Amino acid sequence: MSPDITELLEEWPYDPESSVRIISANDGRNVLQVRLPLGIEQYELDGRPDGIKPHGHQTFLDFIESRLQEFVREYRTDTGFIVSHEEFQKLHEEGTLFYYRYLLLFQINDFERVLRDTSHNLRICALVEKYVQSQEDKSTLLQYKPYILRMNALARSMLLIQRREEERAKEVLSDTIEQIRSLPEVDSPTFQFEKIRSINYLTSTLKQLMGDQEDTLERLKKELEKAVKEENYELAAKLRDQIRELE
Repeated sequence: MSPDITELLEEWPYDPESSVRIISANDGRNVLQVRLPLGIEQYELDGRPDGIKPHGHQTFLDFIESRLQEFVREYRTDTGFIVSHEEFQKLHEEGTLFYYRYLLLFQINDFERVLRDTSHNLRICALVEKYVQSQEDKSTLLQYKPYILRMNALARSMLLIQRREEERAKEVLSDTIEQIRSLPEVDSPTFQFEKIRSINYLTSTLKQLMGDQEDTLERLKKELEKAVKEENYELAAKLRDQIRELE
């Protein structure tokens, strides 16, 4: 097979408005592709985005967590368990791969996988917070935690909205705003920026949801007024019930 990818690039011209797609690979599995100005990147949809299985595990995080479980089984405590600098670097690199993928998945509204990938990176954060000794290593990763929490909350809330569970979606957004506000401080300008930006973004999204509800409430009240004027009391009763629920 020729290493020249000219035909592939010509078959899928670069268009910034339509640069992400899911295709069927030769073996039948689906893969995620992104068209860049000078090439194409390909991601696995499941497992690690690069398809590697570190030490036979789905992810390097899974490998470290299995090592932690073995440690606890042997010593009946996690005291003394340490994630080395080299292991931290591998976790950080893996988290970056997941970050690239969930950004693309968010663009195509694959919120289930966005939730999965952001949850993976939050697990890395939890592991690093507890078992990495270097404060510099911790800050390198944890400065991005507000952003990861934001993307995780957006994915969860979008899935709830799709299931018409708007009240639960609002709870998710409100709870995450408070969670970000109460995060331990990280000595990093990036942390402060991401914290403020994430709180503002989630607050704006929450206000939009509240606005949608207010618009619906106003519409129902107008319909109720019309139903009463027309003496359609059965419809009026149903509308009153809906208004009570929203209020």
